[in-house]
Amino acid sequence: MNLCDWREFVLVLVDVQHDFWTDDMAQSHPHFPRNVAQLLTFCRAERLDIVHLRASFQPNRSDWMVRYKLRDTIPCVAGTAGFDTLPFAHEQPGEPVFAKQTFDGFHNPALLAHLHAHGKRFVLVAGLITSVCVLLTAASAAQRGFLTAIIEDCSADRSDMHDHVLDNYPFIFERTTLNALPTQHQTWCDQLGQLPL
Repeated sequence: MNLCDWREFVLVLVDVQHDFWTDDMAQSHPHFPRNVAQLLTFCRAERLDIVHLRASFQPNRSDWMVRYKLRDTIPCVAGTAGFDTLPFAHEQPGEPVFAKQTFDGFHNPALLAHLHAHGKRFVLVAGLITSVCVLLTAASAAQRGFLTAIIEDCSADRSDMHDHVLDNYPFIFERTTLNALPTQHQTWCDQLGQLPL
């Protein structure tokens, strides 16, 4: 198969970390680990750039969001087992990793700067959790001028919340699946062609 030209696309893989991958979520989305591993393999084979976002909070609470300070607990504290990346989602050399201390990955200005520097115009979003960081990062990308799509079988949440997000925000993002990426590519390229550079 010929390589598709994915130069204007980027996969943003969000928070695939132990604290967000609960037993309930694993039961609701048993194929998520395999799908994410296959997604990364696909992107690397197709030369589709990958950016990893990771929640990261200091033990001393200095960078915690306010509500979590009141609760006195937060996920993904640096140095804990819950912070660690799940084994099927590790970055490879050359794939940048950006830390975030909010639900929206674009609150780290380095993410937007990186996407602009590399000529990205279409953001594919996947990871954890669909109704929180996946949705809010996709929405932020859309508001910053990117076309966006959520890869639904490479994202996970409580089943009702996952379905609610995918069904109710077509004005923010398109829906796609791992297997649909090659066939939707041309449609997305046509959409980009209608937009000014």
